[in-house]
Amino acid sequence: MQYGRRLVSTTSQSLGKGMRMCSNEAANLAAMKKHLGEGIPGELPPPYKVRPEVDHVPARKQILNQKEKELSLRNALRYFPSKWHGELGPEFARELESYGRIYMMRFRPTEYELRAYNSTEYPCQDGKAAAILTMMHNNLDVEVAQFPDELITYGGNGATFQNWAQYRLAVKYLCELRGDQTLVLYSGHPHGVFPSHADAPRLVITNGMVIPNYSGQDDYERMNALGVSQYGQMTAGSFMYIGPQGIVHGTTITVLNAARKYLKGKETLKGVKFITSGLGGMSGAQAKACTVAGAAGVIAEVNPHAARKRFEQGWCTHLTEEVDEALELMEGAAAKGEGIAVGYVGNVVDLLERVREKGTTVQLGSDQTSLHNPWAGGYYPAGQSFEESKRMMAAEPDLFKEKVQASLRRHVEVVNDLCSRPEEERMHFWDYGNAFLLEASRAGAEVKDSTTHSGFRYPSYVEDIMGPMCFDYGFGPFRWVCTSCLEEDLRLTDELALAVLEEQKKESPPEICQQMEDNIVWIKGAMANKLVVGSQARILYADDVGRRRLARAFNAAVRDGRLKAPVVLGRDHHDVSGTDSPFRETANIRDGSMFCADMAVQNFVGDSFRGATWVSLHNGGGVGWGEVVNGGFGLVLDGSDQADRQLESMLHWDVNNGIARRAWARNEGAEFAAKRAMQENDKLKITMPNHASDDVIKASFA
Repeated sequence: MQYGRRLVSTTSQSLGKGMRMCSNEAANLAAMKKHLGEGIPGELPPPYKVRPEVDHVPARKQILNQKEKELSLRNALRYFPSKWHGELGPEFARELESYGRIYMMRFRPTEYELRAYNSTEYPCQDGKAAAILTMMHNNLDVEVAQFPDELITYGGNGATFQNWAQYRLAVKYLCELRGDQTLVLYSGHPHGVFPSHADAPRLVITNGMVIPNYSGQDDYERMNALGVSQYGQMTAGSFMYIGPQGIVHGTTITVLNAARKYLKGKETLKGVKFITSGLGGMSGAQAKACTVAGAAGVIAEVNPHAARKRFEQGWCTHLTEEVDEALELMEGAAAKGEGIAVGYVGNVVDLLERVREKGTTVQLGSDQTSLHNPWAGGYYPAGQSFEESKRMMAAEPDLFKEKVQASLRRHVEVVNDLCSRPEEERMHFWDYGNAFLLEASRAGAEVKDSTTHSGFRYPSYVEDIMGPMCFDYGFGPFRWVCTSCLEEDLRLTDELALAVLEEQKKESPPEICQQMEDNIVWIKGAMANKLVVGSQARILYADDVGRRRLARAFNAAVRDGRLKAPVVLGRDHHDVSGTDSPFRETANIRDGSMFCADMAVQNFVGDSFRGATWVSLHNGGGVGWGEVVNGGFGLVLDGSDQADRQLESMLHWDVNNGIARRAWARNEGAEFAAKRAMQENDKLKITMPNHASDDVIKASFA
C-alpha cells in the first residue's frame, strides 16, 4: 500500500498480520509454552534491535539528577544476577539517557509472539491464572498496543509494566500460581505470591498509588524514571484493554445523544458533520463511531504511523494528508447521508482553522488527544512537525510546554469562533474527559465560565450526556472476552446477549427504554461493524440486571461446552462506580463530593471479597495523574457453581455502589435506579436523600 501526500482509499489488510514473527502457529505455540514460565532467563539474551515496523514512545524529558540516575540504575539491576551487572549497567544507563526510562529492551521475548492465546494452551496450574495471561498478552499485541516494545498500551503513557523484567517475572508467577495463592503487583512490579484461599482474587494490582502531596506531573515523571511507580491508565495496567472497541460503544452513544440533545429532533447522524482529533489508542473509537452512527467525520491525527494503523485495521474509511480533501470528503458524505471516517494526517488546529476560513458548517466537535499527558506526547502543538515535536519534548521540555500551551490557546480560539456562529451554522463542542478544558484553562485559553457548575464554557460529555443518560441509571461499559480466541465463540455470546436484551426490554420501565433499544441495535450490528482488534471481545453498555443475566448465560454456555473456553468479564474503569474523576466520570455529581474518592476505593475493596478473579486500583487514568482515582476487575466464568455465586454478588455491588453514591447526590435518574434495585433485592438498603426546597435554603440565610 502506498502512502503519500494524497491517499484516499478504503481499508485493506490488518496491519499486525504483516508484523507477526512466526508463520508456523504450531512452532510459535510450542515456543510460548517452553519459554513463558522461565522468568529471568538463565542466559543473557542478545541486545535489542529497534523494530521499525512498530511505533515507539517519544523520549521522556530528563528529570533525574545524577544521584537519582544512579538510584534508577541500581533499582533496575536488582532484577538480575550480579554476574550480568557489568554488561547491563552501561546498557541500561544508555537507555535512561536516551529514553528517560529503563525499559530493559533486550529482555523483550522474541521466541514467541506477544498476543492473546487460547487460555487452555497456557502452561498454568490454575485456569484463572491462564485467563489473566490471555488478557495481559492482548495488552502487548502489536495490533493492539500503542508502543508495544516500551510496554505502553494506550494513551501515550498507559503502561502494562514498567520494564520487561517485570513482565517476565509476572508471567512466571502466573504459570506457577495455584488456586489458593494471590499474586500482588505494585505498579507493574511483581511484589510476590502470597497464600490466600479459593475465593480470594488470584491477582491484586495497584498502579501509581502515591502520597497525595506527591502526585504532580513531575512527581510521576521522577518516580517512573526511578522505576518505582507507573501510570496504568485505566485498562492498561489492569490487563483489561480490548483495543479501541473498549470505548466505541460509549463513543457511539455519545455522538448519538449529542445529536439528540444539541440538534433538536435528530434521531440519527445522517447528514451530521463531526470533527475531532486522536487516532492513537482509545481515541481510534471515534472513527468507528462515525461509521456506525452514520456521521460524516474527520479525525485529525499528527502521528502518521498511528493514523495508518487505524486505516489498515478498518477503523478509518479514508486517509489523507490534504486538509481540503478531508473536508471535501466529509461534505460529500454528509450530502448523501453516508457515514464516513476520514483520517486527516495533520494537526486538528490547522483543520479547524481551515473550517473557519472556508466557512464550512460543522455541527458537532470534540477532542480526544491525550491531554492527561500534555508534555510527553499527549498533545502536539500546531506549527511544529511531528518529528521536531518529539525531539523538542525531550531536549527542550520548557520550550515544548510553551508551544503546547500556545497551541491550546489557538485551539480554543477557533473552537470558540465556530461555537459562536449563528444557530444554523454553529458547532456544538464537548470535552471528552481527556483534560482538554483543564489544560486549556491552565494555558490561559478562554474556556472559563463562572455561571456553569464545572466552571467551564463547554460541558464534559459525562456531565451533559453519559452521566445523566447512562451512569445514573446504572448503564456502563461492561465487556467480555472469549479466552478461546475463537470468533465462533464471540458470535455465540452476541447471540446470547441479544436474547437477554430482548427479554429484558419487555420488562423495562419507560425511563430506560431508549438505553435498551440502543443496546439491541448495537449488539445486532456488532459483528458486521468489525470491532475486534486483538482478542475476541465485546463491549456493551449494560446495567446491573443485564450484566448478571448475561454472565449467567455465558457461564452456562461454558459449563455445557457451547463455549470452548472460559469467558472473562470486566469493564472500563470509566463506569458507574469505578472512577472518581471530577472532570469526567463524576462531573455530574453536584453535592460537593465530586473531588472525593471513596466510591472508587470502596468498589475495589468490595469487588475483591465478593468474587472478582482480579482487582486493580489506579491513580490517574483518562484525565491524568493526580486528577482521578479509578479501579477495575476481571471475573473468570469457567462454568463452575462458584462462578455463578460470585457473579451474582460481585456484579450487583459493582454497579449499585455507584448508583447509591449518585442517588445520594440527588441525581434524579440514580434515585429512580436505586429504588428499583431495592425492590429487586430486599437485602439491599440504600440511604436515600430528602430534598430541601430552594425557598427553604434561601430563607434560612435571610
